[in-house]
Amino acid sequence: MRNMLTLISNALCRITGRKVAEQSVSELLIDLSEFVNVSSGATQIRKLPPEPPPGADRDPELDTDLVDSAAAKVVVSQSFTDFTPQVSFNIKSCDLHGLEEGPADTAVLTRDQGLSYYRCMQTIRRMELKADQLYKQKIIRGFCHLYDGQEACAAGIEAGIERTDHVITAYRAHAFTYTRGVSVREILAELTGRQGGVAKGKGGSMHMYAPHFYGGNGIVGAQVPLGAGIALACQYQGNGQICVALYGDGAANQGQLFETYNMAALWKLPCVFVCENNRYGMGTSVERAAASTDYYKRGDFIPGLRVDGMDVLCVREATKFAADHCRSGKGPILMELQTYRYHGHSMSDPGVSYRTREEVQEVRSKNDPISLLKERMLSNNMASAEELKEIDGEIRKEVDDAAQFATSDPEPPLDDLCKYIYHNSPPVQVRGTNPWAKLQSVSSS
Repeated sequence: MRNMLTLISNALCRITGRKVAEQSVSELLIDLSEFVNVSSGATQIRKLPPEPPPGADRDPELDTDLVDSAAAKVVVSQSFTDFTPQVSFNIKSCDLHGLEEGPADTAVLTRDQGLSYYRCMQTIRRMELKADQLYKQKIIRGFCHLYDGQEACAAGIEAGIERTDHVITAYRAHAFTYTRGVSVREILAELTGRQGGVAKGKGGSMHMYAPHFYGGNGIVGAQVPLGAGIALACQYQGNGQICVALYGDGAANQGQLFETYNMAALWKLPCVFVCENNRYGMGTSVERAAASTDYYKRGDFIPGLRVDGMDVLCVREATKFAADHCRSGKGPILMELQTYRYHGHSMSDPGVSYRTREEVQEVRSKNDPISLLKERMLSNNMASAEELKEIDGEIRKEVDDAAQFATSDPEPPLDDLCKYIYHNSPPVQVRGTNPWAKLQSVSSS
């Protein structure tokens, strides 16, 4: 240990011009931490406390505290410069339909991107688990479809498109509401029916909206033709934007989807149709519901991709490929994301009557999207376990604060119930729709 301290002291002497002297461990570490802070642009330098007068008792914990503090400072100061800034990963190749080539089987991930994807997916996970808790406490009522397990789909799609592009999805909509820019606070407040919610407490779980995000739709499959309409508007306006229209494997057999495919192909609409195949439509497995489970081929004359929906990098690269396909004027494309939901179809579904607990646990342990990204970053020195743990703590606090707001914010008043039905004054008087009609609660009488 003494030889190592001597080497470090000599190195500091050469770098800083200080004289080499017999130094204690604490003094040496303080010197080193001061140099690291100065060289990295920090303005505050911690000085050693004055030495006690000769013969006075020295606090034995002082040296230990100084050593720990200085050592921690050195480690933190150096660690961020030591992280690998960028890594290229091999990813699973996509299955192709009607395409000569597909997305690359390698993906470049920067440290900043990795941290951003991790924070996004972990926030969605924590938010959905909090929604589960609030539902079981009967604070959230009605329909509630959770997204935990499928986080890589929402995060990867958002990473592969522009903020000005458009997204429309089904009723499992909390995650896309978040990735489109709505805060956890507004989402949870909407789930609890409070006026601080994103839809002012009137939409609930299935009807949340944001700029360039059109919900949240409760009718199975109905959002797909709406998405084609949005894509038609993009084409008509010539703005270079696209629409991502999502649906589940349970909606994939709907007739309106095939009508939409036909129209989109004829008009070469810039629409990415995305089937989130989580293997179960409500309580029915895909094998029992569909004669063909190759959903990426269902477009027939529309090219398709089958993508690993549990890997955020696979989803990102496939989405970029699909978006470029649409923007280049080639028309629509179909993506099937093979994913998995940990909860049941909705909160009223325990999720274990048609599948085993062991099946769910196996996916959690072997193919969890957050664990996969975390392992990639840690094993390639793109982040430290302590850093990710700190992010987890920040997310936990954000979600807890949001839940506190969602349970304390007032409900919308009755006078607001008939507002926003028309964008202006109603053309005719319709009973129950007039914003000037005064409503009274009869529950208390």
